[in-house]
Amino acid sequence: MSILVSPCVTLHPVFFSRRTRASTGLLHVDLVWTVSARHVARTHPHPARLDPTNSAQRRPRLRVLRFPSPLSSPFAFPSPPSNKQILVGSPGTFPAAAMGDHEARGDDMEKKAEKKISGWGIFGSKYEDAADLYDKAANFFKLSKNWNRAASVYIKIANCHLKGDSKHEAASAYVEAANCYKKFSPQEAAQALDQAVNLFMEIGRLSMAARYCKDIGEIYQQEQDLEKASDYLERAADLFDSEGQTSQSNTIKQKVAEIAAQLEQYPKATEIFEAIARQSINNNLLKYSVRGILLNAGICQLCRADPVAIQNSLERYQEIDPTFSGTREYKLLADLAASMDDGDVAKFTDAIKDFDGMTRLDPWKTTLLLRAKNELKKQEDDDDDLT
Repeated sequence: MSILVSPCVTLHPVFFSRRTRASTGLLHVDLVWTVSARHVARTHPHPARLDPTNSAQRRPRLRVLRFPSPLSSPFAFPSPPSNKQILVGSPGTFPAAAMGDHEARGDDMEKKAEKKISGWGIFGSKYEDAADLYDKAANFFKLSKNWNRAASVYIKIANCHLKGDSKHEAASAYVEAANCYKKFSPQEAAQALDQAVNLFMEIGRLSMAARYCKDIGEIYQQEQDLEKASDYLERAADLFDSEGQTSQSNTIKQKVAEIAAQLEQYPKATEIFEAIARQSINNNLLKYSVRGILLNAGICQLCRADPVAIQNSLERYQEIDPTFSGTREYKLLADLAASMDDGDVAKFTDAIKDFDGMTRLDPWKTTLLLRAKNELKKQEDDDDDLT
């Protein structure tokens, strides 16, 4: 409860953490009272505590005054509290107590929901009422940061909505469960999102299904399960395509191609990159990204260590984009192809260094170029063995 001490000064109880108390010198005080220094300096100048001539004290800020209770303040006089006065709290013992209270309230709401389901009532209505109670329970568990309990309650909410054939609400509940699972179990988050995707597809919400397919793919990518990541990302790209969202689809397809290259599926990666380049060249917004996409395709070809295929690809890339032959990306690929044809590892390395000095290569390109270099070294060593 706040105390009004003058028409323009209000004292607010503030709970302090140990660190905060240490920084203010109030080492053994769990509850102190704060007052706006600006208003006190203007209306109640007390030189012992505040200097009204000090401009720093007139800034809109809070100053901690050491007195045991609000009524012992030299500024206080009797006045009823206003409805607009607020309680100010900061991290410390107060949030810990509050978190425990939130969990207890969550338990109570969950029990009420279960009682509602097991009790008598109209079939659809009781599940709706239970879902509302579960939702309140989940919010309390989230406030207490008990993500496991919150996630399990959202799964129960989804089941309640499915009983009432409310598939959209059920899918949304699975998404909320996934958001909680992401805090501690990416695998369970992906499973919950998969349930949501299936429900969104059943009700024809393909954009939502695509969005969460992409999320699942990214979860598996972070977990280094690249096969599953590729499957879900391809599915997302197809769904975005079906909804006419070409830009989103192409962005995801590039991720699919990058994963394919990581898995050493170079023909698949090359095919995807070239298809995106052909699609983008006639788009005024996307055509400037084509040279970077063709560079990615060319690097995938280099990893196959086939000089003839690389030269054929360079000719094909000039057909896709007639301006490509004048770019630094084309020069890099041509130099690398020539050094690979000559079996010259030093020349291959110098070409990469020259390009990287002007345009920084990202980790994906660096990894693949290192693979291509190792293939070139291997061929060079094989030639030395033959001689």
